[in-house]
Amino acid sequence: MPLIVRRLLRPLLDPYRRYRHARLIHAVRVSLGLIATILLTTGINLPHGEWASVTMLVVIGGLQHHGNIGKKAAERAIGTLIGAGVGLLLVLQQAYLGLPWVTYLGMSVVCGFFSYHAIGKGGYTALLSAITVFIVAGHGDNQITDGLWRAVDILIGIALALAFSFAIPLYAVYSWRYNLASALRDCATLYGRIVNGQSVTDDEHLKLLSRLNATLLQLRSLMPSVSKEVRISMTELDAIQRNLRMCFSTLEILANTRPDVSDPQALAHLQQLLKQENRLVRVQLIGMARALQSGASKRLGRRLDDSLLQPSNTTPVYSALDGYRLLTRQLVANLGDMRQRLAKSAEHWKI
Repeated sequence: MPLIVRRLLRPLLDPYRRYRHARLIHAVRVSLGLIATILLTTGINLPHGEWASVTMLVVIGGLQHHGNIGKKAAERAIGTLIGAGVGLLLVLQQAYLGLPWVTYLGMSVVCGFFSYHAIGKGGYTALLSAITVFIVAGHGDNQITDGLWRAVDILIGIALALAFSFAIPLYAVYSWRYNLASALRDCATLYGRIVNGQSVTDDEHLKLLSRLNATLLQLRSLMPSVSKEVRISMTELDAIQRNLRMCFSTLEILANTRPDVSDPQALAHLQQLLKQENRLVRVQLIGMARALQSGASKRLGRRLDDSLLQPSNTTPVYSALDGYRLLTRQLVANLGDMRQRLAKSAEHWKI
């Protein structure tokens, strides 16, 4: 690819830029998709072509991540076919038998059945089946040809939605990577505040805790889509999530059990005592964050001091300071385990 073309396409090819501008890219993608559905349906003069545009919005309008779109499109297609089949049967009954009460009763019973299954697994498909019955049949007074064309338009909308989702994919793994990197940097900031004697009760510290907690929830919600996109098992993603949660919890405990550092000499003594641990915590947190953001996963395989990666649980605790140091060493070991997991799965997430 020529250099000038690469430069022009860099905003779309660079994962971090696509993550930063995901909402704009998504808006442009949906707009182009709607233009395509309008031009296609009006160009070949398809009746009720607006349903193709409606379906485009239903399938990808509220779905940013690529891992969700395929599943939702499949559910939409299945729901559409079931609903269209039922709707056409009701239209045929009305056209040939002329029994409106049978149509109304049939619609009510069928949609009640779909509503029963709309709560629980497969609920999206069941709900769309019920909606499609009314799109195709109306109240039973639609023409058979109208019902058929509406079903065709919906399937066209699904196909175009899938095409545009693959054209400029916005992967959930991008959000997972960069949010995880941001969380690790926030952990490094929190740890720095703790070991440097800064207040752990002021607004800035509490805001960091709140932001980290929100990021943990967001990462959890991304995991199913990430697993589908890059073929990392949910078990492995959950283990990485657990490492991050343990890091967050340990930092909260360290903040609340930190020895009195109001005396500058006491603070200097604590920093000297934990000099090696402090360096390893920072090296691992910042190193993982940089690897996740840049994709340079080789840094995750660098050898560190193994003596601190496996803290001894048999070390006797004689004072609060001993307990604080032991907890810090456990934090180092937890981060070492997280680093190894990220290194092992790097070939999947650094797309």
